[in-house]
Amino acid sequence: MLGKLTWQAIPFDQPIPLAAGAFVVLGIAAVLIWVAAKGYIPYLWREWITSVDHKRIGIMYCLLAAVMLLRGFSDALMMRSQQAMAFRAPGYLPPEHYDQIFSAHGTIMIFFVAMPFVIGLMNFAVPLQLGVRDVAFPTLNSVGFWLTAAGALLVNVSLVVGEFARTGWLPFPPLSELTYSPGVGVDYYLWAIQISGIGTLMTGINFVTTILKIRAPGMSYMRMPIFCWTALASNLLIVAAFPILTATLGMLLLDRYAGFHFFTNEAGGNAMMFMNLIWAWGHPEVYILVLPAFGVFSEVVSTFSGKPLFGRRSMIVATMAICILSYSVWLHHFFTMGAGGDVNGVFGIASMIIAVPTGVKIFNWLFTMYGGRIRFNSAMLWAVGFMVTFVIGGMTGVLLASPAADFVLHNSLFLVAHFHNVIIGAVLFGAFAGCTYWFPKAFGFSLDERLGKAAFWCWLVGFYVAFVPLYVVGLEGMTRRMQRYDRPDWYPWLLLAGVGALIILCGIALQIAQLWVSIRGRERRREPTGDPWDGRSLEWSTSSPPPAFNFAVLPQVTNDDPYWAIKQRARAIGHPVTAEPEYSAIEMPRNSATGFVTAFFAVATGFSLIWQIWWLVILGLIGAYVTFVVFAWRDIHEIEIPAEEVARIDRANRAARAAALHGQPAR
Repeated sequence: MLGKLTWQAIPFDQPIPLAAGAFVVLGIAAVLIWVAAKGYIPYLWREWITSVDHKRIGIMYCLLAAVMLLRGFSDALMMRSQQAMAFRAPGYLPPEHYDQIFSAHGTIMIFFVAMPFVIGLMNFAVPLQLGVRDVAFPTLNSVGFWLTAAGALLVNVSLVVGEFARTGWLPFPPLSELTYSPGVGVDYYLWAIQISGIGTLMTGINFVTTILKIRAPGMSYMRMPIFCWTALASNLLIVAAFPILTATLGMLLLDRYAGFHFFTNEAGGNAMMFMNLIWAWGHPEVYILVLPAFGVFSEVVSTFSGKPLFGRRSMIVATMAICILSYSVWLHHFFTMGAGGDVNGVFGIASMIIAVPTGVKIFNWLFTMYGGRIRFNSAMLWAVGFMVTFVIGGMTGVLLASPAADFVLHNSLFLVAHFHNVIIGAVLFGAFAGCTYWFPKAFGFSLDERLGKAAFWCWLVGFYVAFVPLYVVGLEGMTRRMQRYDRPDWYPWLLLAGVGALIILCGIALQIAQLWVSIRGRERRREPTGDPWDGRSLEWSTSSPPPAFNFAVLPQVTNDDPYWAIKQRARAIGHPVTAEPEYSAIEMPRNSATGFVTAFFAVATGFSLIWQIWWLVILGLIGAYVTFVVFAWRDIHEIEIPAEEVARIDRANRAARAAALHGQPAR
C-alpha cells in the first residue's frame, strides 16, 4: 500500500534531524494557525497564492529564497562547527549525517536560494523596465514558481521522512547509482530537481518571449536597460541548458528505477559521460545566476552615481559574449579525467578568455562611478563590496583555469573557497543589492539604512574571515567534504573559518531586524512619488507599489534612460512635461489556481515516486492532467479594470510627483 515507506523512515534514533524536523513542522503549524486566526487565508489565496501578477510572483520567489537561505545557512553552520570540533576527534555529526548536510547545503543554495532570488528580481523588474503590463504567459509564470516551491518542499521533507542524498550537490555516479546509494536520498534529490527544473525552464521560455516580443513603443533592443539584457542572456541560457539537466537526471533515474546502464560501472555504462553532461549544464548555470546580478549592479551603480552607465554598448556586447562563451568552458571542472593535454589546453584557454568580457564590465562600473556624485546607500555598498570580492574570485578562477594548477588544487578547499567567492560575492550580494534597491518599489516604503549597512559589513567581513582560511588549507592539501582530520596546522584556520560563519550569522540577524524595524516604521518611510532613489528607468515612473496594470498608458521611449530624460525636462520647465492622458479600461489576466494545484499534484507524484507508492503516482498524474484540461477549457481569461479606477490611481501618482517637483530644485 505505501511502497517502501515504513516507520523506519522517521529518524527516531537521530536526535539532530528529528529535533530540526520537529522545529520546522511546529513552526509551519504555528504560522498556519496564526494566519487562520487572523482571517488572512482568503486574502492570501486571492492576492498571492492564485495571483498571476508578475510583481507578486517575483516577491514570492524572493521570499522562498530568503526562507531557504536560512535552511541552507543552518547546514553551513553545522559543517563549519563540525570541522572546528573534528581535529583528532569524531565531532558531533556522524559521517552519514555530515554527508547529507553538505549535499543538502549545496543543493539548496544553488537551486532554491540563488535561482529563486535572481528569477524573483527578473520577475519583478523586467516587465516594469520594458514598460509593459505583464509577462507573455502569466499563468505559466505562476506554474513555474509553484513547481520551484514544490521541489523545495520535497528537499525539506527528506529532513524528517527518509534521508537526503550523500553524494554532494551534484549526484555523481557511480556513487549515486543504486548499487552504492540504495536508499531514497538520491531519489529525493532527483525528483526535487526534476520538478523545480521544469518550472525554471518554463520561466526561461516565458522571459525570452517577453523580452524579445513585448516592449513599450519605441523601446528597441539597444534602448533596453542593462538588467533586461542580462535577463535575456540568462534566460537564453536557461532554455539551452536546463533540458540538458533534465535529460541527464532522467537517464540517472532510468538507471535507478528501470535497470538501465547509462552511467553504471558495468554493461557499457560510462560515468564520465555524466560528468560531461552535468557540467555542460553546470557551467552555464553559473552565468545564469551571475548575469542577472551583473544587471542589478549596473542599475545600482548608474543610479547612485547620478550618471548614465559608462560604455553601455560594450556592456551589452560583453553580456552576450559571456552568454556564448559559457558553453566553451565546462571541461575545466574535470581537467583530471585524462582527456589529454590538447583538450585541457583548449578548455583552459577558453576559461581564461571568458574573463575578458567580465573585466570589461568591472571597468565600466568603475568608470561610471568616476566623476559621479556617489551616494553610498546600502545597495551601493553591496555593489562596491561585490567588485572587490568578485575580482579576487575571478583571479582565483583564472588560476584554476590553468590545467597544471588545477591538477594540484582540484577537489580541494581552495576550489570551494573560489566557488563561494563567486556565488556569494556576485549572486548573493547582487540579490541583496536588488532587494534593497527595488524594495521601495515593491512595498511603497524603504528599508532601514542603518541596519542595512551594518548587515553589509557583517556579510563582507564574515565572508573573508570564513573563506580566506579555506584558500590556505586548500593550498596545504585539505580536500573538500572531510568529516574529520588529523593535521594540526589546519586546525586554527578551520576555527577561524567557523568564526567567519558566526559573523555572517550576525549579518543575517541584522537583515531580519532590518525587515522588522522597517515594517514597524513603514508609515514614516513611505515615499509618495514612487521614485526614492531618483532612478533612471521606467519602473520608477509608476507608483509604489505599482498597480496591477503597471502603466495607465504605455510609455513612449525615445532614449536609453527614458524616465531620467522626462524628469530632466520637467525640472527645467518646472512642471510635468506630459499632459493627463485619455484613460481607457485595461484588460488584465484573471487569477488562476493552476500553479498551486499543479504543485500539489507534483509534490504528491514526486513523493510517491520516491517511495514507490504506485497508486498515488497514478492519482497524481491524473490530477495534473485534469488541472491542465480545466485550465485549457476555461471560458473567461481576463478581467477588466474600469477607466475610472485607472484614472484615480494614475491621477494620485501624478499629483504626488507634481508636488515633489515644485518642492525640489532642479539638479
